[in-house]
Amino acid sequence: MSKVLVIEDNNEIRENIVEILELADYEVFVAKNGKEGVDKALLYLPDVILCDIMMPVLDGYDVLYLLNKNLETTAIPFIFITSKSERLDLRKGMEMGADDYLTKPFGRLELLNAIESRLKKKECQHHFYSKSLENLDKLVAENSGLKELKRIIAERKTRFFKKNQVIHYEGDNATGIYLVVSGKIKTIKMTEDGHELMTGIYQEEDFLGINIILCNKPYDDTATAMEDSYLCFFPKIQFDKMLQQYPDIAGKFLEILSNEIRNKDASLLQLAYQSVRKRIAEALLQLFKHDSTIRISRDELAALTGTASETVSRTLTEFKNEGLIERKGSTVTILDYDKISKMKN
Repeated sequence: MSKVLVIEDNNEIRENIVEILELADYEVFVAKNGKEGVDKALLYLPDVILCDIMMPVLDGYDVLYLLNKNLETTAIPFIFITSKSERLDLRKGMEMGADDYLTKPFGRLELLNAIESRLKKKECQHHFYSKSLENLDKLVAENSGLKELKRIIAERKTRFFKKNQVIHYEGDNATGIYLVVSGKIKTIKMTEDGHELMTGIYQEEDFLGINIILCNKPYDDTATAMEDSYLCFFPKIQFDKMLQQYPDIAGKFLEILSNEIRNKDASLLQLAYQSVRKRIAEALLQLFKHDSTIRISRDELAALTGTASETVSRTLTEFKNEGLIERKGSTVTILDYDKISKMKN
C-alpha cells in the first residue's frame, strides 16, 4: 500500500483529499501546517507528498526546501496543491524541485491521476538510473569519486519535461546542473532581428549548464525539451562540494567543458566558412549520435545550422533524392551514414 502525506491547513479540503485517497486504498497521513508536515515526512517517509503553498508556520516553499536538504526525503515526489496559478509561482516551485501542481479546485480523477503518474515515474527511475550509471563508468575512472557520483545520482529524482517545455530561460539564475537521462534538450539565443539561433543540443548522458555554474553567471540562453525528456538535477551546493572533494571528478568535468567549448568553436567556424550542405550534414550526424531516426522541424534545423528554413527544406530534399536520407514530415532517417560523414569533412 502506497503512503501519501497531505499537508493542508484548510480542514474541508484536507478531509476531502483524505477521503478520496483512502477510498483508492492509499495509506494517508495528514499535517495541518508546514512544520508538522516536515516532521511527519521525516517520520513516515511517504511515497508521495501533497502540499499546500500558503500555510502558517512554514509555507509550501519552505517545506520543499527543507525536505530537499534531507537525503531521506529529497527523492520523494512532491506535488503542490494551490489556488495560485501565476507563472511566477509555478516557475518558483518547479525550479525548487516540485514534480507537479494541482490547482484548486481539482476533481477526484485529477488528484488520483497526478499521484499514480508520480508513482509510476518513480518506478521507472530505477531503470533510468541503472542505465545512466553504467554509462558513467566511461566518464570517470573506478575510484572513490565515481562511487560518490553514483551515490549522488541514486539519491536525486529525475524530472520529467514534456516536449517544448522550458527548462530554464535566458537571464534566469542557475541553481544547479542537469544530467540528461533520456530525450533531447536544445539551447537557443534570440538574434537582434528576432530569429532563433540554436547554441547546442544535449542528449542522453550529457550535462547541461556546467559552464554557467562554473562561472557563476545567469543563463545566457534558453533551454527547451525537443521531445519528452527525463533530467536529473544536481543543486549547485552539492555540485561544488563534489568538485572540491574529488579532484578526479573535477578534472573530468573540466574535460567535458573543454570539449563543449571546442565543439562550439567548431560550430562557429562551420557557420563562417562551410557550405550549407556541410553544415546540415554535420547537424544530422550530431543529432543521430544515439538514434537511427529522429524528429526535428525544419525551423529547428535552420536554427542549428544558421540558415533559412527554406534552404534547409531544399537541402533535405536534395539529400533524399540522392538516397542519403528518408524523410517523412519532420521524421528523418539516415540511409547512407558513410556518405554523409564524408560530406562534412
